[in-house]
Amino acid sequence: MQSRSYTNLLELASGNFPVMGRERERRKMPRVMTVPGSITELDDDQASSVASDNPSSLAMDRMIIVANQLPLKSKRRVDNKGWSFSWDEESLLLRIKDGLPDEMEVLYVGSLNVDVDPIEQDDVAQLWPLFHYMLPFSVDHGGRFDRSMWEAYVAANKLFSQKVIEVINPEDDFVWIHDYHLMVLPTFLRRRFNRLRMGFFLHSPFPSSEIYRTLPVREEILKALLNSDLIGFHTFDYARHFLSCCSRMFGLEYQSKRGYIGLDYFGRTVGIKIMPVGIHMGQIESVMKLADKEWRVGELKQQFEGKTVFLGVDDMDVFKAINLKLLAMEQLLKTHPSWQGRAVLVQIANPARGKGGIYLDEIQAEIDESCKRINEQFGKPGYQPIVYIDSPLGINERVAYYSIAECVVVTAVRDGLNLTPYEYIVCREGISGSETGSDSNEPKKSMLVVSEFIGCSPSLSGAIRVNPWNVEATAEAMNEAISMSEAEKQLRHEKHYRYVSTHNVGYWSKSFLQDMERTCADHFRKRCWGIGLGFGFRVVSLDPNFRKLSIDEIVSAYIKAKNRAILLDYDGTVMPQNSIIKTPSREVISLLNTLSGDQNNKVFIVSGRGRESLSKALSPCKKLGIAAEHGYFMRWPGDVEWETCGHSNDFGWMQMAEPVMKLYTEATDGSSIETKESALVWQYRDADPGFGFAQAKEMLDHLESVLANEPVAVKSGQYIVEVKPQSEVFVGQPNLHQPVLTCKKFFPAFICYPRRPAPTNFPIEASKGLVAEKIFTSMAESGKQADFVLCIGDDRSDEDMFEIIGNAISRNMLSVNTNVFACTVGQKPSKAKYYLDDTNEVILMLENLAEATDSPVTSEDESE
Repeated sequence: MQSRSYTNLLELASGNFPVMGRERERRKMPRVMTVPGSITELDDDQASSVASDNPSSLAMDRMIIVANQLPLKSKRRVDNKGWSFSWDEESLLLRIKDGLPDEMEVLYVGSLNVDVDPIEQDDVAQLWPLFHYMLPFSVDHGGRFDRSMWEAYVAANKLFSQKVIEVINPEDDFVWIHDYHLMVLPTFLRRRFNRLRMGFFLHSPFPSSEIYRTLPVREEILKALLNSDLIGFHTFDYARHFLSCCSRMFGLEYQSKRGYIGLDYFGRTVGIKIMPVGIHMGQIESVMKLADKEWRVGELKQQFEGKTVFLGVDDMDVFKAINLKLLAMEQLLKTHPSWQGRAVLVQIANPARGKGGIYLDEIQAEIDESCKRINEQFGKPGYQPIVYIDSPLGINERVAYYSIAECVVVTAVRDGLNLTPYEYIVCREGISGSETGSDSNEPKKSMLVVSEFIGCSPSLSGAIRVNPWNVEATAEAMNEAISMSEAEKQLRHEKHYRYVSTHNVGYWSKSFLQDMERTCADHFRKRCWGIGLGFGFRVVSLDPNFRKLSIDEIVSAYIKAKNRAILLDYDGTVMPQNSIIKTPSREVISLLNTLSGDQNNKVFIVSGRGRESLSKALSPCKKLGIAAEHGYFMRWPGDVEWETCGHSNDFGWMQMAEPVMKLYTEATDGSSIETKESALVWQYRDADPGFGFAQAKEMLDHLESVLANEPVAVKSGQYIVEVKPQSEVFVGQPNLHQPVLTCKKFFPAFICYPRRPAPTNFPIEASKGLVAEKIFTSMAESGKQADFVLCIGDDRSDEDMFEIIGNAISRNMLSVNTNVFACTVGQKPSKAKYYLDDTNEVILMLENLAEATDSPVTSEDESE
């Protein structure tokens, strides 16, 4: 069986598709043209064909809209010698340009909506049921995952990418991709153009992480979406589910800043946009003006004279739950018999879209049975409570039904947005001069009973929201809607109309473009390069000054230097992060001995580990300095005594903090407490990410309250909450540009200058940055100011060192002639200016420095 979309895509490959755009003179497009088969003639500027090999010469921004189907209606001619094409006035894509700047050129890339046999429907739509919370429990019900269909889906996306590449000007164009059909397209385009400004909008729901994570290709799709710059959703629920998947699968946490949500993904900020689509007001209003509509409204008013009309307009699929609506109508007539003979439900059932008719025969049989039963039980001559219309109606006739309906009922159990309530509200407002216009004496009113599971529900605050599975509650809501006072109906309608009329499709597209511009503002300032294979491909975006550390460059500077400071993190730097073996190899010990044995070197291991474990692991390195617990404990090269950063040895606060942490540990499966000499750390890396994060926030507040009067700092980090002491409190007025540290040795006394403020107390926390300051200060005081600095680390705590080093020259801790090499491990955003890929490269670099060392230690020294 050939899939519908794949057939169309093969047509696309031959170049048979239209262009909208390049409208320098804003040409009027003919509403209908009949052409022999190449629809590029829809635009009389042949050079603008998207199949053209000529690159765009325009320097202005353009918008390329990519979707599964073009906003065209296509029909084969009666003589079977060609096709007739017209713009689809009901297409959302056609109306996106309403919100874009007038001077912005708009191009469309998509497939043709040709008339094909229903059995040849879109096989890639296997994603559609899962995104609407339907799991494939069996082969016959829902369709099990088929790898060949996934390959076809990927191939289809690749074909789309090839057509986009034919027309794109990556320096000037925006690309806006729509819906689940093209979820992996961002990877194909990002692989070709690292700095492309690209957005994606999902028009269907995004399922909860429990549902989404059942998809065998879950990581491929999620990584592909993250290659976009902006990802849009109709509601916060959908966005929240997406963010939860990013957190649970990749450990990505979102941040909210000034109202904008973003994910940091390899140095790129991926924006999250939450805004439901609106309708095109002008199109509906123009339809309402048509004379045939007025005639149809009068006919319907006569047909339903004296009746209160409920209206349902739904596609025929399992998620619209039409039968639940019929059952609610039946319940209404049973529990409120006064509506028998007076209330009518008109249900319009549009044909199923694509292959979405899962269980279609069963659904249709169930609907037919319910309609028959209800009409037989409550019907009588001249009255049928259910009017079921199972043929598609054009917008003209839909508008007529909207105009006479007292209430629209939507009972979908899952739906992306559903614009039916919006259309209904506009139609009930009417237009001036029409039968339902603003000059009518009738008050404007529209009542809505909507499922809480559809995307438009949050924006319709005046609607009566229901759980459609609760048939009795839905029936009561329908009764409430038509029994409500006229004044309240009018107020609810006015509230809805204000929202719908201002949040139209133009407003939506304008807002999305503005967020794309904001998210992509620094694209051309950063250095970008792609890494990874297949759908593991992603773009790393970093500061232009950030580059890989050159071994030749650092060895050259090392040889020339006379006084060197070398600061090395332990885990993730000289030791692999996830290594089961926690002691360094003989090779690493030898390198550390060689480097620390040079009298011109000050070599330190700076780690968050406890001093006992570091002392044991590094015991062979006698001339190596060690800073433990992020610098709270420090042992200088050649010393056996540990120096404490702070005079206080009072850790009584631990007895207050530990019970609180134990409370949360017992309540949070997968969490644990690490007790250090100077700190307590609660970690939840193995806990449920969402619950662990919530518990960490609660614990942070709890500990801050309990320890408010204690000399400690409570901080949260990546999967941790840490309590650690603040260093000794200073008395004096420091130079704020050259803060002086508080450890027992190597710190100058405060100098009081005239006309300075009175002495002040300054609590300071131990950190790796303070360790770096201590080392630089010590070397300068001994007349050996460092002229070579190497600092390597891999995590957030090492960023303190990088920050201090970055400011050390301006604060006179280092000379302007000092060669500084601040290096992070891994290609990621950092305050360091250099990077090495992994611990293997770190060891290789240290080997080269060791070979260049003047005074290596002897084998006898190593054996001591």
